[in-house]
Amino acid sequence: MNLEEKYFSNISFRERAIFEGGISMAALFHQYIGTPVNEKTVKNLEIAISDSIQLQPAIEMADVSIDLNRIKQANTEFNYVSLSGDMLDVKIYSKINDSLAIIRMEFIEELNYPLMYVEEIIEE
Repeated sequence: MNLEEKYFSNISFRERAIFEGGISMAALFHQYIGTPVNEKTVKNLEIAISDSIQLQPAIEMADVSIDLNRIKQANTEFNYVSLSGDMLDVKIYSKINDSLAIIRMEFIEELNYPLMYVEEIIEE
């Protein structure tokens, strides 16, 4: 019995794509919130987050954008701030067989919250 049969036979490829994307988004959020960042390091941090998330199972791509304006507004006398959820806009593309799940996190002003949700499912 292979791993697919043993652990994932009770869900569809679509459900598994959503699961893998959701797990990766939660890992990203809880791993990187609080990371020191400033105007000079923001691009490197975006790349590091994207590259690390793409190592996860089923993750084909991760688009990570950190809001530079929020960094500039929050900047302190120490020339850096701690990364927070309101600074992140992330799309994770998770694919299992022919099911692609696009999982999104973005700061929703009216909720005052960095919301994670399933943005789109594509069946190829």
